[in-house]
Amino acid sequence: MAFSSYTSARSVVQAFQITYTEAVCITETPIAINNYFRQDLEEFVRDGVADNSESAICENMIAPILKAVWRSYKEQFLLWSHETLKYSEHLSGVPDYILARRSPLGKIVLDQPYLLVVEAKQDNFDEGWGQCLAAMVAAQKLNSDQTQTVFGIVSNGEVWEFGRLSGVQFTKNRSVYLFQDLDRLFAAVNHVFSQCEVQLQAVV
Repeated sequence: MAFSSYTSARSVVQAFQITYTEAVCITETPIAINNYFRQDLEEFVRDGVADNSESAICENMIAPILKAVWRSYKEQFLLWSHETLKYSEHLSGVPDYILARRSPLGKIVLDQPYLLVVEAKQDNFDEGWGQCLAAMVAAQKLNSDQTQTVFGIVSNGEVWEFGRLSGVQFTKNRSVYLFQDLDRLFAAVNHVFSQCEVQLQAVV
């Protein structure tokens, strides 16, 4: 089934026998963000048309945050947008964004995914987590390492939720992060990227 066929985290948990918990799994890791970028982003979201469609939210509110943090990790990772991820007929689809290891074959090849990002369409976070968690399971299986931790983010642009899949244990972070508090949001996203980097370095 496609990721979109999983309409809730519960459906994925039951299908793949994953243990679900809620706890604090994000340690905010501050990162310096260019002031011009920050002002430009805040101004456009405040005064422009940033959220008139699902595509607009992805382009104007989610992607800029991810790209700003990615720049500090671009030597190790590529940030993919709307790329197909397929493990099997039951686990395939197109996450909004994928953070994946840089392939030795070049930037046109999708390598091991470490982070999946899904937009909460129509503010439906439960359905968003169904799709995101299914993509996280697919990523874990594609990486052929059931002990690897794969991270997930579900966002509607304004609200950002985080989770991680370690083995068969899924932990959803208890706290949510808001676009209105950019410093904390950047720090949360940076924590996830840094944890992906730690795992990558451990296997190199």
